[in-house]
Amino acid sequence: MAVGKCVHKGCGKTFSHEDEECVYHPGPPVFHEGQKGWKCCKTRVLTFDEFMTIPPCTTGKHSTVDDTPAPPPAGPAPEDTPTLKPEVAQSAEPASQQDPAPRVPVSAATATPRPTASPAPPEADESDDPDTSIPANATCKRKNCGATHKSGSDRSAEECVHHPGAPIFHEGSKGWTCCKRRVLEFDEFLRIPGCRTKTKHLFVGPKKDEEAQEQVVESVRSDFYQTSASVMASLYLKNIDKSKSKVEFSSPTAVSLDLRTTDKKRFEQEMPLFGAIVPEKSKFKIMGTKLELELAKADGAGWPVLRGDDRPTGEIIQTGKAGRA
Repeated sequence: MAVGKCVHKGCGKTFSHEDEECVYHPGPPVFHEGQKGWKCCKTRVLTFDEFMTIPPCTTGKHSTVDDTPAPPPAGPAPEDTPTLKPEVAQSAEPASQQDPAPRVPVSAATATPRPTASPAPPEADESDDPDTSIPANATCKRKNCGATHKSGSDRSAEECVHHPGAPIFHEGSKGWTCCKRRVLEFDEFLRIPGCRTKTKHLFVGPKKDEEAQEQVVESVRSDFYQTSASVMASLYLKNIDKSKSKVEFSSPTAVSLDLRTTDKKRFEQEMPLFGAIVPEKSKFKIMGTKLELELAKADGAGWPVLRGDDRPTGEIIQTGKAGRA
């Protein structure tokens, strides 16, 4: 018999024994200047969907008691900072000598209208591909549902209660575009019940043509620095999928790139190089926001630019000084 549902952030699984392994975020969420992440790890993202998929960073045991540390209380105002209450503030000039501020009538025609809220985008009518098998314990993809798939269950009896809209974080309040409720704490936000109900959950999604869905990226930002023996170049593209991307040192004067990202973007190019390299000694490394190339020089000559089709500026980029391409 199940013990309960784990309340650790990033877990949320139903467990049957307290000693089962739990992977979760022990720290509170952090939202600052548009960036989102967790205090317990370094990853920062821009969208809420990316935030919800940040991999948990700590392994422990499941729990039905939330032990996430509370944010520190705001300290009292410094004693040497006087606070002037508006109702007792006095003017330096006697009231009898002050000229009353003239009242300017504002007509309805010239008054600035209050902006109206944009309607929430219509919910996409997505359903699971009937030809795709659903893995055991798959989680519903709709926001704030969290239901898991049980093998052999009657799918016609499923009810998916979820939020079709997008999350809103504004001046401390939190909520969803699809309903009116607003709360202050992130834990309360996660517990706002869904406002739409659909028959059947969305565990795998509809079948899509991956090639047709890809967005072609024409160019990426790059920079480099060099030593007498090698050129270290960085090509900036976020969320590169290591399992689908290819990097080949196809010739002494070119690098073949086929970079695909987890958010359906693709950068494909045969990149010409300014100088000759030794392909078998050259290396690459795929990171979270970029591709790093370590190009072994064939002749030790200095490179004024990275690419063979770039116009030289007359400057030789030296060791440790990055040159943007």
